Amino acid sequence: MNQADENLLRHLSVLYQRMRRHMDQLLAGQGASLARVKLLMYIAGECGAARAADIADLFGQAPRTVTEALDALERDGMIQRTPDPDDRRVKRLAITEAGAAAVAAAEPIRRKFVEDFFRVLDDEERAQFDGMLVKLIGALDQP
Repeated sequence: MNQADENLLRHLSVLYQRMRRHMDQLLAGQGASLARVKLLMYIAGECGAARAADIADLFGQAPRTVTEALDALERDGMIQRTPDPDDRRVKRLAITEAGAAAVAAAEPIRRKFVEDFFRVLDDEERAQFDGMLVKLIGALDQP
């Protein structure tokens, strides 16, 4: 790997870590965290069809880690587990009213962060950056 590639990788890593940390700090004011909000948003988007195994796979987490996070969300009344009608070993996850309220409270914070963050780029730069990211994601999808 050449130095330019090393620099790109390092900068991408620093950007990702700083974005996460900054968003976590903003959400902490609401008593939330980025990890909890991401989980709740995913579960809400799946309309009661989410499974812990799907979450572990999507987020690249160990099943035990996901189970612990889901246990905490359930204990806090943010999600509900129900039996899967097709597989009694599986529990389906659904967001509760409290979980939806937590997502709704976090959404203005997330939107403002995104707007402020990308404000440093003009429309053309945003389009170019988006194109580059899509291209890199596509490269990871190829064997």
